[in-house]
Amino acid sequence: MITAIAGGVGAARMLRGLVSVVPAEDVTAVVNTGDDIVLHGLHISPDLDTVTYTLASAIDPVQGWGLEGETWNAMEALDRFGGQTWFRLGDRDLATHLYRTQRLSEGAGLGDVTDEIVRAWGLRLRVLPMTNERVETRVTLAADGTEVGFQEYFVGERHSVPVRSIRFHGIEQAAPAPGVLDAIAAADRVVVCPSNPIVSIGPVLAVPGILDAIAARRDDVVAISPIIAGAALKGPADRMLVELGHEPSVLGVARLYAPFASTLLIDVADEALAGAVAAEGVRPVVVPTIMRDAETSAALARAVLAAYS
Repeated sequence: MITAIAGGVGAARMLRGLVSVVPAEDVTAVVNTGDDIVLHGLHISPDLDTVTYTLASAIDPVQGWGLEGETWNAMEALDRFGGQTWFRLGDRDLATHLYRTQRLSEGAGLGDVTDEIVRAWGLRLRVLPMTNERVETRVTLAADGTEVGFQEYFVGERHSVPVRSIRFHGIEQAAPAPGVLDAIAAADRVVVCPSNPIVSIGPVLAVPGILDAIAARRDDVVAISPIIAGAALKGPADRMLVELGHEPSVLGVARLYAPFASTLLIDVADEALAGAVAAEGVRPVVVPTIMRDAETSAALARAVLAAYS
């Protein structure tokens, strides 16, 4: 059994590779929900949906989020009224949020609703939210100290403005969703997917009990660096590391992950830093880590499994 700690696009591609080389029912993904937002009265879980849509081969391949072949009639109609359309929701994607919100209002937990959505897409892996409680990633902007929700920073500001700090509102009252700690304890291997260490992996680790559970399995934990040659392939991870006082390199990732991961996969572009990574107490494995398509995702998944042998 493999348990993966997952964020958004990079994690979804990693999971796509894993389920192509091992039985999907042997894979559990514990997914960040700090990005969740309530908008138009709907509970939206971007990372859960990106994982689900990607593994269902339904993701928009250009955007990396939303559904392929989507239409935007609802957003166009909402724009006519001057409603909030900065966070784009496609017509078919809206059905996911409508269903999730309905089920939550009926008293179902986010974990149960996520399982229902995953099964409706015909997927066989297990997808768990990090917690059933509401946790919100909050970003303090460097320019004036204004604090905004993560989606306001990421989508509204197009993650183009410097940040001063990050906090996870509600994390103290959160508990791991049912099944999360068991999945970590029972896993043969734990994989930390190539997601933003601060705002994708960070919220998962901040849920009380999860970091301790992963650290207890440190010898069995392998992470994949989301930073290649000093840059993130997508999103603000490299800039965010700098802004929050970390080195924007595989060495910076190694320092963050050393307490709970024994192995770090780094790209061939960073081979010269392998010795420095090892000096941080993390075993480096140098392999191609860019996932351009299903084949390269599968190749990286095989490299992850081989890293344990």
